[in-house]
Amino acid sequence: MTRYLVVPGRGIPSPDHWSRGWVRDCPEYQWAPEPPGPPYVAAERVAALHTAISADSEPAILVAHSAGCLTVAIWASQHVGPVRAALLVTPPYLDPDWTPSPHEAVDVFIGHVPREPLPFRSILVASRDDPSATFEQFEAYARDWGSELFDAGAVGHLDSKTGFGAWPDGQDLVRSLAIEARQAT
Repeated sequence: MTRYLVVPGRGIPSPDHWSRGWVRDCPEYQWAPEPPGPPYVAAERVAALHTAISADSEPAILVAHSAGCLTVAIWASQHVGPVRAALLVTPPYLDPDWTPSPHEAVDVFIGHVPREPLPFRSILVASRDDPSATFEQFEAYARDWGSELFDAGAVGHLDSKTGFGAWPDGQDLVRSLAIEARQAT
């Protein structure tokens, strides 16, 4: 059986967010970690993801939203584990040369976003009008991470604020990753 680990973004998803529904309605889905909310501390999130992945030898498919995608990229650059695939939904773009100034209040991420190919199959879901990244920036992440790019259209940040509840297209993408993972074994 495949495990599905949902990697939250920076904030706490609202009750009608697609990720909450998936964890609530599907027993094979679990948080990695339970959404802690801000501030986002990369080292803590990566450690929590590693704990969840390492808790079982059963293969996992990661489902990450927003800053959770950065957590996955960092985890993959530092660890190995039974991960078969990942769905990376609207990661916020951080310029590789960006460094916060001393007076900036930074709770999203400090450090760099790994730009190496991920060691597992991945699909990156891109939006045409996301406030956290341009479509070209999503393309750059997909190219660097070796991810298939899925153009979701003008869907904002693909969250509750932009009208996404259950998000059946996302569930179809996860199913396609699961089918491919089963066929590869």
